[in-house]
Amino acid sequence: MGSAAIIGPLFAILMMALALGMDAFSVGMGMGMIGLRLRQIAKIGLTIGFFHMLMPLLGIGIGHILSDYFGTVAHVAGGTLLLLLGAQMIFSSFQTEEKILRPVGLGLILFALSVSLDSFSVGLSLGIFGTRVVAAILMFGLVSMCLTWAGLLLGRKVQRFFGSYSEILGGCILFAFGIKLLLQM
Repeated sequence: MGSAAIIGPLFAILMMALALGMDAFSVGMGMGMIGLRLRQIAKIGLTIGFFHMLMPLLGIGIGHILSDYFGTVAHVAGGTLLLLLGAQMIFSSFQTEEKILRPVGLGLILFALSVSLDSFSVGLSLGIFGTRVVAAILMFGLVSMCLTWAGLLLGRKVQRFFGSYSEILGGCILFAFGIKLLLQM
């Protein structure tokens, strides 16, 4: 087997991983504006990377028959969750109390799930086409983790620049991204 026969499919998987990871980057940038510590950023990136490996595996396991049903459900759930996260960030920026939803515990799981739901649908089709599953899953996890870190760090820098208005901006980004997901159906 020649190197072109190996590199071609791996390049396609990399492009798919970048496409899936851009959600994590965009949403991470919005979430980074709430002033996260580096330890939190590392944990969030690792969690999202894990979910970007888990969701396609679940998708492959379930199969192509459920693709249409869960594809729609994934968009609705992900879009709605991002709308709620964005709205919560916007409204909580006007309050002086502790924020309701932070990317820790259940909030982190919900955040990771919202940006990795689309990879579930991709996993459904990966099983059909006989893709190199291990390479795809590892690349999805690595790329989404790195893009999440980049988005969170960029959001953190923007947060320092915009100060107290950065949380409103971050909430608007998450809210807009949720609308975008819902309109893509």
